[in-house]
Amino acid sequence: MTENINKIQNNNTNTKIAIFKGKKVRKTIHNNEWWFSVVDVAAALTDSANPNDYWYKMKIRVKDEDGIELSTICRQLKLLANDGKKYATDCANTEGIFRIIQSIPSPKAEPFKRWLACVGYERVKEIEDPELAMKRTRAIYKAKGYSDDWIEKRMRGIAIREELTDEWQKRGAKEQKDYAILTAEISKATFGITPGEYKKIKKLNRENLRDHMNDLELIFSMLGERATTEITKTDDSRGFDKLQSDAQEGGKIAGNARKALEKKTGKKVVSDENYLNASQSKKQIKDKKL
Repeated sequence: MTENINKIQNNNTNTKIAIFKGKKVRKTIHNNEWWFSVVDVAAALTDSANPNDYWYKMKIRVKDEDGIELSTICRQLKLLANDGKKYATDCANTEGIFRIIQSIPSPKAEPFKRWLACVGYERVKEIEDPELAMKRTRAIYKAKGYSDDWIEKRMRGIAIREELTDEWQKRGAKEQKDYAILTAEISKATFGITPGEYKKIKKLNRENLRDHMNDLELIFSMLGERATTEITKTDDSRGFDKLQSDAQEGGKIAGNARKALEKKTGKKVVSDENYLNASQSKKQIKDKKL
């Protein structure tokens, strides 16, 4: 069902077009996440001859009926118009768009609403039985073409990462930037580069870095984070400064192991290869055979 609802055209710019129910929806990056044109979504899901007017009246209706100001979940962002110029228009992130769609009384919106209900039900079941969430994640990676061996390492890495962040939360990491700083410390000590620098090497933008690591990269990432967890628990660390020191020490353990392997094999662990390039190469080989 989701394929019929939302297909994304990929390119390397920060402003793209999504294909929503066969119609174009403008979107742009804001605060490192996608924001979609609300008017374009309204046009795609309604038969309104004037989607701008529809959106205006919809905000009034929802406020009168539910007491909710839909404008509060929107941001005025500049998007390219048909005349080739950029104009400020109401945009919402994925969560906001979901909320707005729920308030559109149109038959075209019903498939999406049913899909939302299905997703919500699945998430409730996963909260009751976390193993279901793991199975779903495995299935997603499998569908993307990852090998079973890689998936096992990735899933183990996720578990190790969750245990580490749980410890960080209990011991003094409060804000998202704290987790980012601590993660960068482990990465620098393990690989000699930050996650941001790592993504540049692999030519990634907003993609998850670890989804594009090979076996060795995943293994050393796990070692750095697992070592950090053990140090933190053993020292009963408290406060951000001590957690940062632990991250440096845990990463150093993995970094020393990486250097020893590189010295023995003569090969660098950090690779510019990523799943996007690998899958593209496989596609090109397949096309040549055809």
